[in-house]
Amino acid sequence: MPIFTAPDGTRLAYHLRGAGEPLVVLPGGPMRASAYLGDLGGLDAHRQLVLLDLRGTGESEKPADPGSYRCDRLVDDVEALRRHLGLERMDVLAHSAGGSLAMLYAARHPERLGRLALVTAIPWALGLPATAADRLAAARLRASEPWFPDAFPAFEAWLDGTGDFDPVFVPFFHGRWDDTARAHADCEETETNDEAAEVYGGDGAYDPAATRSALARVRTPVLVLAGEVDGGPDPSLARRAADAFPAAEFAVQPGAGHYPWLDDPQAFTRRVATFFS
Repeated sequence: MPIFTAPDGTRLAYHLRGAGEPLVVLPGGPMRASAYLGDLGGLDAHRQLVLLDLRGTGESEKPADPGSYRCDRLVDDVEALRRHLGLERMDVLAHSAGGSLAMLYAARHPERLGRLALVTAIPWALGLPATAADRLAAARLRASEPWFPDAFPAFEAWLDGTGDFDPVFVPFFHGRWDDTARAHADCEETETNDEAAEVYGGDGAYDPAATRSALARVRTPVLVLAGEVDGGPDPSLARRAADAFPAAEFAVQPGAGHYPWLDDPQAFTRRVATFFS
């Protein structure tokens, strides 16, 4: 397992899958170990995936300063990885919460970015959170599912603050609730650093106006990929994120939720591999 050292001395790990030109992958969660990404539906057949364990997750060390879990401070770790890999410019794929980290990296180091794919990425860095209304509207698209009657009231209560997180509504995050999705969901608790997740988007993490201004000058090709039945972000919110980039293309994967490589690996791999080819 390869290790490199962050500017503050924290030892960080990454995992390699496949062969070929490197594609750096930033996980979401926030602060979930990169193991949940797997091989991204077989994308490792097209590129060598460099799956970063963010500090305090997976095989990476916990930092001396817990404040360094904040998203804007993690940009230095991503840049340290680029230098460690010896890449003049690097292609990046970011999932979910990792999308905000990728946006901040693009804003700060545009000359070091090759191509960027934002996969079901909530654009917190742009001041665009997924709302409860967004999530509920997406959830209602699943009304024909057998688990819907039990899941929807619990989901609604969680979103309005009258209920706790309940595993019964986890199917809403997946376009296809099958054994693969269940196994994936079962690992989330043990793969996530909850303390770090609380800090990730804390006060000072984002400056949306400054980020928008910086991204407006980023000419690198960007793919923003949404899931048709994902509520965070839903396709309309993902499209608004794409509008922040001058050279962005926007796509929606039919039937996909928040983890599109699980819902239809072939469709996901075909779309993303074509973008990075």
